Amino acid sequence: MTNATASLRYSKEHEWVLQLEGNRVRIGISDYAQKLLGDIVFVENPQVDDEVTAEESMGTIESVKAVSEIFAPVSGTVVRINEELEDAPETINEFPFGKGWLLEIEMSSPEELEALLNEDEYQAFINEGEE
Repeated sequence: MTNATASLRYSKEHEWVLQLEGNRVRIGISDYAQKLLGDIVFVENPQVDDEVTAEESMGTIESVKAVSEIFAPVSGTVVRINEELEDAPETINEFPFGKGWLLEIEMSSPEELEALLNEDEYQAFINEGEE
């Protein structure tokens, strides 16, 4: 576990969630996911003010290998998009936990955070999948 990721929660679809102020969270994809995808060439995020529902698709990430859906780890309203990804989607490969974040959501059901995995649980989950 690294200090940079110790406060994150994870979905089993490989999105990470960082709680910001109040009920606002920032979402990205894990280092594990970006490595599986390979070179990311395009990101389709939802729009600001769109409603998203936990565990439902909210966008896509396209890499040289495949197109993968992005699933909402929590429900709520999109309040901010990382617009830098439009011109530089490869930022996700370089900085998946930093500048490569995808969007921010104002959660409608903050208790959904409790259903997400902590760092140790997520590492165990991905190690299980590699066996």
